[in-house]
Amino acid sequence: MRKKPILLTLILLLSFNFSKGQSISTLKEAINKILVDKDATVGIAISGVNLNDSLSINGDKKLPLQSVFKYHLALAVLNQVDKGKFNLNDKITITKEDLNNNLWSPIREEYPEGIDLALADILKYTVASSDNVGCDLLFKLVGGAKVVEKYLHEVGISDVAIEYNEATQQSKWELQYMNWTTAKSANQALRLFFENSKQQLSLESHTFLWKTMKSSWTGKNSIRGHLPKETVVAHKTGHSGKNDTGLTGAQNDIGIIFLPNGKHFYLSVLVSDSKEDSNVNEKIIADIAKLAWDYFENK
Repeated sequence: MRKKPILLTLILLLSFNFSKGQSISTLKEAINKILVDKDATVGIAISGVNLNDSLSINGDKKLPLQSVFKYHLALAVLNQVDKGKFNLNDKITITKEDLNNNLWSPIREEYPEGIDLALADILKYTVASSDNVGCDLLFKLVGGAKVVEKYLHEVGISDVAIEYNEATQQSKWELQYMNWTTAKSANQALRLFFENSKQQLSLESHTFLWKTMKSSWTGKNSIRGHLPKETVVAHKTGHSGKNDTGLTGAQNDIGIIFLPNGKHFYLSVLVSDSKEDSNVNEKIIADIAKLAWDYFENK
């Protein structure tokens, strides 16, 4: 399929120079122009601090989470920490057998013989570095994928399903679709635990979670791709890679973007069943993030 030249895309972005008082419908129009020639299903949810500043495109469509579910997993782990079942300083033994899953793991690269790591460190590796060894150890620690799903449903995040851990979902292409969310639900999960108005998390766990999310270094060309370099973004990515037919099941980024004016907004972009190249998928996310940035910066 024919792609737009980079210059034309830049012109398109520049043509939507949001001024104060611009409506959210103008932002939605600009985003739809980005999507019009893309061979992918893209779920989008954007929301400011004021819920009136919200939009969604395919926002209720069930799309695969991939590693975005490590954010949801962290919520369940920290809930059990706050209940006193675990402590962030608890040492967890990681054996050579644990490391032998042939999946992405900075823990394995740093400690190939195994190591005792604090629970806090395993959470940091899992969320900020998307470590798969740490991820599946945490699933085991809390009681499995369905325990995580049950907790999410209990706190009101209903449009999410987590059936499998990382090793299982990566063992067969079709299984990733059993771990799903919607873009609107992903935004809900971000808002609920950032605002923490019902004290879902203790102050210590809340501070730990969002410091960790802000330290995430994956997906530098996704949400962060076109934003000013100093921008603070608390986010979690997820990526399936391509199958033998060239299809990308998921290339996602969800997060909170903090503006220079002290405000913030929530953004979830789930790119699914894409026949585009990975860099195009990332650019979809980056372009949407920049449009949203420009809109909210001028509110």
